[in-house]
Amino acid sequence: MTDSGSNFIKAFSVFGSQDPSKEAELEEDSSEELQTDYLDTFSILEEDSGLEYQLPQHQRCAAHLLNLVATTDAAQAEEKNGTYKWLLRAAFGKCQALWNKTGRSYIAAEIVEDECKLQLVRQNQTRWNSIYMAVERILRILQQEGEDAIRNVCEKFGVTMLSPAEIAFLSEYYIAMKPVVKFLNILQSETNAYMGWLLPVIFQLQAKLRRMEASSKMCLPLIRAIQDSVQKRFGGMMEDPELIAAAILLPKFKTTWTENTDVIEAGLAYEKTLLEQMTQGDMEQVGQHSSDEVDFFNEIQKDTEYRGA
Repeated sequence: MTDSGSNFIKAFSVFGSQDPSKEAELEEDSSEELQTDYLDTFSILEEDSGLEYQLPQHQRCAAHLLNLVATTDAAQAEEKNGTYKWLLRAAFGKCQALWNKTGRSYIAAEIVEDECKLQLVRQNQTRWNSIYMAVERILRILQQEGEDAIRNVCEKFGVTMLSPAEIAFLSEYYIAMKPVVKFLNILQSETNAYMGWLLPVIFQLQAKLRRMEASSKMCLPLIRAIQDSVQKRFGGMMEDPELIAAAILLPKFKTTWTENTDVIEAGLAYEKTLLEQMTQGDMEQVGQHSSDEVDFFNEIQKDTEYRGA
């Protein structure tokens, strides 16, 4: 299991067991990554003709794919709706001005502490969920200390105060991105690092996004962009019988994580096939042992008969 780095994709496309239907998807995803320098593994491995190299089928890192959903794909919502684009840039433009002020001056940070009783959280370009955390902190200040606290900070910094529409937009943005953050934390957890967690997490994410469609007014383009991205990047995994069977075999989920009976039946059929193959293999192994024993002791019997004669 790897991320979507071009070096990994190259190695698995050449030496791995690849599903032809996923080749186009691999190429598309690799183009979204930053260009990196990597060794030409093909020429290196070709130098040693005495060994054969065969990698297993490439498994994409689910946490990395979900990061792409929340960044690259979520940004496409701006292209589909002009109102959403205007609200996003207006609200985040003012937030960014506040984050910049507090990051450049200790005095500015003290002003925020005095007015808001909390410090602002600055976003980090290397971690997309830092934007979510930074928005959450502003909303928390608005809820606990009121709009006057943020307004006083804006006046002292010379930044335009957030309008009611922009505050409402930030609230909806926070709600829309919350399940993505929550499920990403689950996938990155060290305590639940089982293959069987993946599909229940993805199916529940889809269900939560569908429920939010009815109540969202400003961030509906964002929700739909995330839905399309999840289907695009995880659609193949959601039909993988091995992953379905892994979820069914976890006592926490069994068959309760989806209402799609076709999905459950596909996983159960996969388990049945594996059990039949294992049973057949065990029987052949027992038969081979029995044959070896007969051949071995037949030699002893022949030796005994020869000495008696």
